Amino acid sequence: MEKQDVAILYSGGKDSLALYAVASFGVHPEITKARKVHLLHMLNGMGRFPEWPRKRYEIASKILRRQVPLDDDPLQSTYIELDTGRLFQGLWLDWYEDLMPKYGGKNLVCVACKLAMHAKAILYCMEHYVPLLLVGYTRKQGHYPEQTPTFMDKLVELSQHFGIKTMFPLYDEFGDEDSARHFLEEFGLPSTGGGERKCLFCQTKTSATEKEIGSYLDDMIPVVRRYMAMKIGRNIKGAAECFPPGVPLK
Repeated sequence: MEKQDVAILYSGGKDSLALYAVASFGVHPEITKARKVHLLHMLNGMGRFPEWPRKRYEIASKILRRQVPLDDDPLQSTYIELDTGRLFQGLWLDWYEDLMPKYGGKNLVCVACKLAMHAKAILYCMEHYVPLLLVGYTRKQGHYPEQTPTFMDKLVELSQHFGIKTMFPLYDEFGDEDSARHFLEEFGLPSTGGGERKCLFCQTKTSATEKEIGSYLDDMIPVVRRYMAMKIGRNIKGAAECFPPGVPLK
């Protein structure tokens, strides 16, 4: 199969770092070796220690490049930071007081944040002709509302709408705590903490079920889809009007 560019939703954590190795060497049965890996790191405005994910990438890229045979093509990768702050605000922070009662009083802040991240990643893939987006969600983290089957299924549909394929190749394979660590150690990569930003909202309590998550996404994805279409069409005014500050979405 011909090589193609691959994008990764990259946090700097173990699972997204493992995806970097997977895409670089084609060691997953459903993923061929990438021509170039685009590591997309999202800035939601609430993350501390911003240098950690970049430093982990720089270290990992050096380690992986050393493992390429001399007669093979060198690994090609790039680290990109994308700002999701305004979109995140429009999806939740601007009017969460109205949203929470609508969805059973549940805290869906991380769902909104991840929806914004996926939208930005899909837009990047379209603009840079990257057909495949990899995301490191795993079954062991299924207690996070954005790593539930409902969320993943609906984001796959959003991605397909714009001609991009989104995959979660580690979801079952890295279902326990040790799998990612052992995989990274096989490549000599960092396998402990210190790669992810510390987000203010990370691990905040929520009792949201897939019912509330699905209901929220059913309401928001059409707006996000309209926003993305405006961005693709270079309609700056139209994109901004999709999420007017302080104005409830229609």
